[in-house]
Formats: sequence, structure tokens, C-alpha cells
Amino acid sequence: MAAFWFEGSRRNWRRVKRLGIVLVIIGIAALGTVLNPSAAPVALIGWLLILAGIAEVVHAFRTRRSDGFLFHLISGLAGLPIGLLTVTHPGAGAVPWMLLMASFFTVIGLFRAMSAFWLRFPNWGWMVFEGIVTLVLGAVMWTAWIWLIPWFLGFAVGLSLILRGWSLLMLAQGLRRMGEDKPHAGQRDRAQTHGFAPN
Repeated sequence: MAAFWFEGSRRNWRRVKRLGIVLVIIGIAALGTVLNPSAAPVALIGWLLILAGIAEVVHAFRTRRSDGFLFHLISGLAGLPIGLLTVTHPGAGAVPWMLLMASFFTVIGLFRAMSAFWLRFPNWGWMVFEGIVTLVLGAVMWTAWIWLIPWFLGFAVGLSLILRGWSLLMLAQGLRRMGEDKPHAGQRDRAQTHGFAPN
């Protein structure tokens, strides 16, 4: 499996770190909805998903010349329609939202785990772990949603976003280390192949 240089250049580690911090904060806010499992927190979870999606899409376009563009774009765009549906129909009930989130978590968990394994960017194991946990959360929603309503929705969204933010913080740390290390000739060739070359 080819190892890709992710995020375009070593300058982008700060952007990745900022995105990771934002997602962790949004995830913590989503976990807070567990304390009040009513219709209002369902709408709040929708807004938090929208904010997380917008943050990741904006980050994707800021790094659009890198290998990470589609990775962030697809992850960000996937959450936007789910968030919009939740915000516009908060009274639909917890059961539809659990089933909708189960589909979302299954797809996004598989996508992120497989993409991280394929791209092999710095500290990629954390993102594979995050994808697997998201996939497990989706599987739990499919099989045990009757007993988990309504508190599990906020818990799952919050945990998923916190792990996504953490995996990005680990990626930022790896990119920073990568920028501090003197690249070998093979690394420089790969960097030039993807349109950038570390100094």
C-alpha cells in the first residue's frame, strides 16, 4: 500500500489542529444533550452536526490541492443533510433519528476507516480507530435502538465527533513532526508527485 503525503504540505498542520479542536468542542456540546433528552436537544444535535459539517467542508477547500481534499469534503458533506433534517423536523421522534443516524454512522465509519487505511497519512491508526468506533455505534443503533432511546443519540454523536477531532489532533502532531524532520529522497519524490515539496 502506497504511503501518501496527506494535507498538502507541512504548513497545514495548524489548520488540521484547529479543525480537531473545533470538532472536540462540538462533540462535548453534543454529549451535554444526554442530560436533557427532549425534542430541543434533538434539534441542537442537528445544529451541531451542521456546524461540524461546515467546519470540515471549509477545511477541505482550504486544503483542496492536497490528498485530503475529498476525505474531508465527503465527511463534511455527509453530515449536512442529516443535520438539516434533524433541525427542520425535531418533533419526528427519536426512533426515526436513531435509524437515520445508524445509516449515517455505518456509512461514514466505513468510509473513514477504509480511507485512513488506504492513505496511510501520519498517525493514521487513530483515524482507523475512530472509523471503527463510529461503525460500532451505528451497529449498536441498528440492533438495540429501542432500549437506547433517547439518550444514546447525543452520546453517539458526541463521542464520534470527539474521536474525529482527536484523530485530527494526532494527524496534526504527525504532520508537524514530518515538517520538522529532514525528508529523505524517496519522500521528496512522493511530495513532488502530489504537487508540493517540503523545504
